[in-house]
Amino acid sequence: MLSMGVGLFPTEPTAAMCSYVRLCEDLGYDNVWFGDSQNIWRESSTVMGAAAVGTERIIFGTGGTNAVTRHPSLLASPWATLGEFTGGRVALGIGTGDSSLRTMGLKPLKLAELERAIADLRALFRGEKVAEPTSGAEYHLNYLSAAMDIPIYIAASAPRILQMSGRIADGVIVLVGTAPHFIEAALQTIERGAAESNRSLEDLHIVLWTPTAIAEDSTEARDLVRAHVSRVAIRPLPAKVDPALERAIDRIRDQYNYYEHMNPEAAHADLVPDELVDLFALAGTRDECAQRIKEIESLGVDQVSIVPFVRPGQSREGTIRAFAEIVGGRPR
Repeated sequence: MLSMGVGLFPTEPTAAMCSYVRLCEDLGYDNVWFGDSQNIWRESSTVMGAAAVGTERIIFGTGGTNAVTRHPSLLASPWATLGEFTGGRVALGIGTGDSSLRTMGLKPLKLAELERAIADLRALFRGEKVAEPTSGAEYHLNYLSAAMDIPIYIAASAPRILQMSGRIADGVIVLVGTAPHFIEAALQTIERGAAESNRSLEDLHIVLWTPTAIAEDSTEARDLVRAHVSRVAIRPLPAKVDPALERAIDRIRDQYNYYEHMNPEAAHADLVPDELVDLFALAGTRDECAQRIKEIESLGVDQVSIVPFVRPGQSREGTIRAFAEIVGGRPR
């Protein structure tokens, strides 16, 4: 059965984020993935720690963090601590870096650097020493009394990182849209990577990350997700889009403002045509979204993780509830 996840950007005070997490646990969501971008949202590790208090089942993750603004030692320690506190209900989602770096003029990691960071994190979670690349000095998590099993997911869109994810990750947070041909291309690329390490897709947990708006008015729903769609569309993707849409994507790329990252009212959202929304989001009426979920479920992903979008000042609760009802929410 398709599992449910939710991506939450900490755009609201911590108390509000905690209430969303409690709601998700009550509705049967399996994972909650927090956005991590220190200049535009509240601190993800603080929010996750607060939200974990009183929960019993839901798994906490990032969708995703990076190893530039967060040195591997400052990734390993919060995750080991959160894993200890929750009894292992954690999933570290990491990528090359996006708005957390771009807002400061920094460049994302190269894939080889990301792979090295992941290897270091796994060694640190095992209680081993790793070498700090600048100083050469060795360091470790001094307080660990035993190895910790913390799965590492890679957030991926482009073909090369999708293939690397298949080779080395425990799970993949796939951001390629909701159109079946994009999802199929992504899964094929992940599978090629998995074969390089004598694995298959069944050995990985595949999470489809999608901007989501569910409303009685399809136009309103589409308008709410255009800003996130703009960010998906300007990434390298595992399949081609129509040349006319490529021109629209080029215009978005030229005007994208990272300080308005995922803001439904960002100026660059106005550049996104409906055709791109339908390719890259889950947006529309309940019936329209239910039909798209049915298509996605047949493709072989393990989880659909929605990123609920509403107007500023509105609650995300309605979208979280609506998606759970569409999938067949199972309160526990």
